Amino acid sequence: MIAAQIMDQRTGADVWREAWHNSADLLWAEWRDDLWLQDLYGSRVHILGPAHGFAGNVLALASGNLLEPARRTELERRALVAAAKYANRSDGLAQWPMSLEPREGKSQEVRTQWCHGAPGIVASLATLAPRDEQLTDLLVAGGELTWQAGPLVKGANLCHGTSGNGYAFLKLFKRTGDELWLERAQAFAMHAIEQIEQTTATYGRGRYTLWTGDPGAALYLHSCLTATAAFPTLDHF
Repeated sequence: MIAAQIMDQRTGADVWREAWHNSADLLWAEWRDDLWLQDLYGSRVHILGPAHGFAGNVLALASGNLLEPARRTELERRALVAAAKYANRSDGLAQWPMSLEPREGKSQEVRTQWCHGAPGIVASLATLAPRDEQLTDLLVAGGELTWQAGPLVKGANLCHGTSGNGYAFLKLFKRTGDELWLERAQAFAMHAIEQIEQTTATYGRGRYTLWTGDPGAALYLHSCLTATAAFPTLDHF
C-alpha cells in the first residue's frame, strides 16, 4: 500500500491508486476485531506494534489521505479505542504489550522499542485525529515512558534502537508544538552519534543497513536538524 501510494504520487497513473484501494479493502475486511490476527513465523497472534501488527496497518491505511472520509473517521475511532484499551497506564506513563498471546520462540519481556512498545505506537498513531485530546494525552504518556526508559542499549538503529525511539519525540513535537519534545529528540540524536562511534571503534566498521544500522540513524539525525517527523520509508509528508 505504501509503495502504491508513492507511485501514485510520482506518476498519477490510475493503476497505483486502484492497487492501493484494492489492498485497503482487503486489509479492512481482515480487521474483524479491535486488532488484526497475524499469522507470523508459525504463530497466530494479535500483535500491537508497527513492524508486524496493528499500528503498522493503521499507519498504512491512514497514509496519504486516500481513504474515503467516512472510512477515515471510522479508522480513527477504532484505532483510538484499541490503543486506549491495550495501554498499560500508571503515573502519567503508557506502555503497550508486544502481543496479546505468547509468540513461539519469542520472549514476552516488555519492550520499549519502535518495533514493539510505546515508541512505535506513538510514532504510528500521532498523525491521527490531531485535535483529539484523549489521544494526545495517551500519546504523550507513551512519549514520557520512552523518555524515562532512555536510549536503547541495542544501538542507534531505527527498528529497535535509539533513533527509532527518538521519532516518537519528533512526532509529538509535530502534534503538540511543544519544544520539549524536539529537545528530547535531539538529546537522543547526540546519544545515537556516540553509540555509532563506539560500535565502529569496537568492530572496526559500521553497520550498513537501513533498519538496523547507521543509514537509519543518519536519517534520524537529519530529521532532528530539520525538525521534521517523517519516519523513513513509511511517512511521506
